[in-house]
Amino acid sequence: MARLQSDGCEIHYEVTGSGPPVLLLHGLGSCGKDWELQVPALAARYTVITVDLRGHGESDKPKGPYTMSMLSADVVHVIETLGLGPLHVVGISLGGMVAFQLAVDAPALAKTLAVVNSAPAVVPDRFTTWLALKARFWALSLLGLERLGKKIAAVNFPGPEQAAMRQSLAARIAANDVAAYRATMRAIVGWTVEERLASIVCPVLVVAAEHDYTPIALKQAYAAKMPHARVAIVEHSRHVTPFDQPAVLNRLLLEFLDENEPSARSGAAVAPGEGRAWREAKFASNA
Repeated sequence: MARLQSDGCEIHYEVTGSGPPVLLLHGLGSCGKDWELQVPALAARYTVITVDLRGHGESDKPKGPYTMSMLSADVVHVIETLGLGPLHVVGISLGGMVAFQLAVDAPALAKTLAVVNSAPAVVPDRFTTWLALKARFWALSLLGLERLGKKIAAVNFPGPEQAAMRQSLAARIAANDVAAYRATMRAIVGWTVEERLASIVCPVLVVAAEHDYTPIALKQAYAAKMPHARVAIVEHSRHVTPFDQPAVLNRLLLEFLDENEPSARSGAAVAPGEGRAWREAKFASNA
């Protein structure tokens, strides 16, 4: 088990494969296993590093409070300690937020950025947004992690053929430390780096699931604020795209990485997904 100290907290990480480094950051209440269907495909020609964020997975779970800058600093410490930067950074949901924070705090470390079903801000500026955030806190208090996990899993994997996915996600959420989960939620609410997006000058891929919690238009709008960002829409997917559309996501990530990492292009080919299940649009910066 690979672990290192960051600001008094032991952070767990795993390294697989060889080649240019790619860092994968997981979602809220999860761990590096978010990427278990991506690691084998990427590791065929990249060094893949998965990190369990503070309060998650095999990493320590200090009481808190947490901040997004703190989560980012832990990741930066892993990168610098292992001598991996600059590298490609990929994050889903919470992991995408940490990736955005890293990109503005330590821009020299991010060769490219890929964010999956995420955003650069969680600001309750509308009543509906405030209510949705409050509802998650209320659900955690009233239902507990086990029942909350089942509810989240049912929303993300509604199909009868997705029973195994539902069970896996529900179990992963239920295994969390309640205090650490709540501390992470509090770190997210009110956080923003949206006003700093124009400073992210590396290539950026924004992956937007067709049926994610937040609308595609929101992702298109924030992508337009970055000089070199584009959006890829994954059809027939909800929030947990790495599991419900793994072949499509793997292809998207590999095409994006290979485009920006010429030394890896001669690696093993990866079979394409079924059909062309995504659309892509490029957006120029408004800055």
